[in-house]
Amino acid sequence: MNAFLIVDDHPLFREALAQVICDHFPKASVSQASSLQQALSEIAKTPDLDLILLDLHLPNSDGLNGLMNLRQQFPAIAVAMISADDDKTTVLQAMAFGAAGFISKSSSREQLNTAIAQIMAGNVYLPAEIFRSNQPNLQPEPGHNGQVHQQVLSLTRSQLKVLQLMVRGDSNKQIAFTLEIAETTVKVHVSAILSKLGVSNRVQAILLSQHLDFANYLKR
Repeated sequence: MNAFLIVDDHPLFREALAQVICDHFPKASVSQASSLQQALSEIAKTPDLDLILLDLHLPNSDGLNGLMNLRQQFPAIAVAMISADDDKTTVLQAMAFGAAGFISKSSSREQLNTAIAQIMAGNVYLPAEIFRSNQPNLQPEPGHNGQVHQQVLSLTRSQLKVLQLMVRGDSNKQIAFTLEIAETTVKVHVSAILSKLGVSNRVQAILLSQHLDFANYLKR
């Protein structure tokens, strides 16, 4: 049986999200908390939680501090952020601090189900529509352009295509469908990409690569 914890200071939202989860996971156990302190008490009661759904802006919890607190104390429990503040910079910051996913409060029921199912399957959920928007990107670190260029040149054409779709926000399943290859092949490409770029996870690869002109690299 799956166990979830919803941490949000709005009772109506908690109830609505709990109902969505119970409809999709009929045998699930769903507990609720209105603050980080209450969440810690709930975790003590249910230490085998599978997923915590954490509001980004809780009272007495400054921004991403709540996420960092939970990740430090309970590294084995996946934490997904939920917020109406879903600009690209905020999403990437949350992922960099260890979130297993970022779910916008404007998501449809279908999107919520997809996000939760993907995280429960051990994958990272990134909202593709945010990555496909024209919002400003994070600025690259000074002095890294030459190194990144050489790292990207080491990627094969297939790996470049996969990386391009990763930056767009696609999951492994979506990449496999778009490129008409097996999902296992996508996973192999992702592992190779992380190794060649010298990063340890998908989010770091996206941060490093989001300014790349993929059309130019794919011409070679």
